[in-house]
Amino acid sequence: MNKRVFLSDNEVADHLYPFTQTRHVADIRIGILTIREKWERLLHQPVYLLKKDEQPPADAVVFAANIVPTWAFIDSMYDGNGLPEPDQEPDFSLVKIIQYPWHIFQFNDWALREDFALLTFNRVSEPIPDTVQAIDPTNIFIEPGAILSHCILNASTGPIYIGKNAEILEGSLIRGPFSLGEGALVKMGSKIYGATTIGPYCMAGGEIKNSIMFAYSNKAHDGYLGDSVIGEWCNLGAGTSNSNIKNTASEVNVWHHHSREYLKAGLKCGLLMGDYSRAAINTSFNTGTVVGVCANVFGEGMPPKFIPNFTWGNKGLSLYEFEKALSDIRNWKKLKNQALTEAEITQLKHIFGQS
Repeated sequence: MNKRVFLSDNEVADHLYPFTQTRHVADIRIGILTIREKWERLLHQPVYLLKKDEQPPADAVVFAANIVPTWAFIDSMYDGNGLPEPDQEPDFSLVKIIQYPWHIFQFNDWALREDFALLTFNRVSEPIPDTVQAIDPTNIFIEPGAILSHCILNASTGPIYIGKNAEILEGSLIRGPFSLGEGALVKMGSKIYGATTIGPYCMAGGEIKNSIMFAYSNKAHDGYLGDSVIGEWCNLGAGTSNSNIKNTASEVNVWHHHSREYLKAGLKCGLLMGDYSRAAINTSFNTGTVVGVCANVFGEGMPPKFIPNFTWGNKGLSLYEFEKALSDIRNWKKLKNQALTEAEITQLKHIFGQS
């Protein structure tokens, strides 16, 4: 495509709380890549993000940032000779459109398969180590530097992608579709079902099913995470679990920030946790719980189904002191050799001011 492509989230950002408090919609991870990364790989060119109320250049092409693009979608804009069709309307039946935060895990199976095809096309995987039991090995791709030992990878149910310098420790059981991002770690004896994405530099352990961890987050111990989305720099303490289906098997109601009401999200929905939030050991999250940005969840009993930004505790829902919150984030970032930036501080200060 010759024209510059811009992605706009003006109309949808508020619908995807809590994840869009700290990022543009195009930087949401679904499948293996973020939405922006998908566009750039498919178009072979950089794409640009429109800021709120910003107007694009007159010659630009603008797409909604919540469109998850595919090869077939891009091809639908070209003629038989591979040239862009003037004013060609693409075929939107070939994409998924994320309108609510629970769509991220609901569409993840589809997105993992699309990204696997995109990332592995015409490439050769690193060899599967002899100690690894692989089922349908042609559906497994291992990037350079990855370390796998004495684990079981079952790709008969969907592709398995192991990122650069990622590691899977012994005794882990993994069913596809599954993605382990660059530098991420799966701990010993983990049980992971598809469709699950463990993003870059995350740590995963215990039992996980149909969930996404964006990046730099930890669910390192026993406990269940299912039908959930976890942002960046989150930590789930040992024994923390979420419910993903109601005892009545009826539809799950989830807090929707834009409409300020609970909406039905389907039969299954677990935990939707924004960036920088953490839960103490043995925390039990109810079905369809939404946790905002930078919440420190602890205390007796089950937390409420909606925990606002900068919450301290889980009963009185006290406000997390801002400087204390920054200090704690810095401590967590040091554990992964990262530092809190001035841009992040400015962003968090804005969120705190609205809390």
